[in-house]
Amino acid sequence: MKFSALQLAEPIVRAVAEQGYTTPTPIQAGAIPPALEGRDILGTAQTGTGKTCAFAPPILQRLSTTKRQQPVRNKRHNKRARARAPRALILCPTRELATQIHESFIDYGRNLKLGYCVIYGGVNQYHQVRSLQRGVDVLVATPGRLKDLHDQGHIDLREIEVLVLDESDRMLDMGFIHDIKNIVRLTPADRQTMLFSATISESIRSLAVELLNDPMSVETAPESTTVDAVHQRFFVIPQQQKNRLLITLLKSEEIERVLVFTKTKHKADRVARWLRRANIKADAIHSNRTQSARNAAMRSFREGRVQVLVATDIASRGIDVDDVSHVINFDVPIDPETYVHRIGRTARAGASGTAITFVQESEYGMVHAIERRADITLPDPEPLPALADLPERGPDSPPPSETRDERRRDWNQDGDRRGNKKNTGRHAPRDDRDDRSGKPGHKKKFKKHAGGHNKGGYVPRDDRDDRSGKPGGHKKKFKKHTGGYNNGGYVPRDDRDDRSGKPGGRKKKFKKHTGGYNNGGYVPR
Repeated sequence: MKFSALQLAEPIVRAVAEQGYTTPTPIQAGAIPPALEGRDILGTAQTGTGKTCAFAPPILQRLSTTKRQQPVRNKRHNKRARARAPRALILCPTRELATQIHESFIDYGRNLKLGYCVIYGGVNQYHQVRSLQRGVDVLVATPGRLKDLHDQGHIDLREIEVLVLDESDRMLDMGFIHDIKNIVRLTPADRQTMLFSATISESIRSLAVELLNDPMSVETAPESTTVDAVHQRFFVIPQQQKNRLLITLLKSEEIERVLVFTKTKHKADRVARWLRRANIKADAIHSNRTQSARNAAMRSFREGRVQVLVATDIASRGIDVDDVSHVINFDVPIDPETYVHRIGRTARAGASGTAITFVQESEYGMVHAIERRADITLPDPEPLPALADLPERGPDSPPPSETRDERRRDWNQDGDRRGNKKNTGRHAPRDDRDDRSGKPGHKKKFKKHAGGHNKGGYVPRDDRDDRSGKPGGHKKKFKKHTGGYNNGGYVPRDDRDDRSGKPGGRKKKFKKHTGGYNNGGYVPR
């Protein structure tokens, strides 16, 4: 079957052919005809099977052949954006996947007079808002940024005719379920909805029942078929030797382009740094990097300037490169679905590929769980080759980790590596200050409490002159409560003259409540 037999418009068929598609894949052949009829679709397809080309051409044909509806306006929304509110909305989990889908719409619709826009978080929203204000027909978005811009009044979703949820399983795993449901409530009830997922779990089935209306189910090859097309290899190795094994494999085997998956973002940066020290062109991609840095890394990987791309599972969702020869699991994935997603990045479009997994002895249980839950059989571990030595640190590499005391000492003597000056002020570590025992130091000597300078150092409180009348007290002598100076020291309160009319009280006698002076003492109320 050819694309020309799918009843697509000639400009769309021509644009698809320019992208290298002449024969539709199973998901494309199964989804395009019912999508052209306006039916809801529940599609199951693995990564690399051409899902984007399964829903993009039908959307483009519908928008180019039908007129825009004119709903009742709301003054809350921006006037300029109301002129051409989006008619098709595609939700996806990551920025990379959103960018990829947006570029595919531009390629497939290059011969049509339609507007396209992509919005995602992690970048300034100014240019995205300006694009929306100019008007748009197809909007590709991640749920979080879409919700934010709608709440600010920049997006009107009441003209949506087609809604697509791509990589639905991953969006649910990332916790977007509530955002998705809130967004769907903002769209018309008579819209066409297409939901695509790599796996159909109970949560996906529940979401499909809630969102889809009499859907057409389109299923492609099961996961095991996709996994069987990949040559899988295993090595049992301690964590501290994984870097050496990775460098050994990259230098000794014919590996053209490889994806390395790590468990965390920080480990992705560390692995890429070790590879660059070994003169292997590598870069890392994860959510902590800026969008411009992620785009640059993806562009270098596609164009072949970078041999190794180290990625986390979330960031890898937007990687669409057909000629990846190897996938290396630096860390064992925690669930079978993630394992299938990872190795599905190779052996795409009928090509061959290899997946290599580094396993620690404590992770055998995770490997058996992958076999059991994904219904696949994994090979036995291979013997370790002779491991390469790790590269020495270059002149620009950070020094080895030091103890806390050594780092503190170097900071106070030479400053830090960023060029900040050493700390000699009052925030210097306390153990480096001159003490106050009378030895010379940067602190001014304390005055003795009895007057004069402290020649002998600081006098503890228990050595101060007391106030009992002995010489040396630094406080001015208290006046005696009966008048005159206190030559005998401070008089405790219980020794003061009371107010009962006896002589010696410093307070003026209280007036008697009945009038006149109180000669007999205080009269209770």
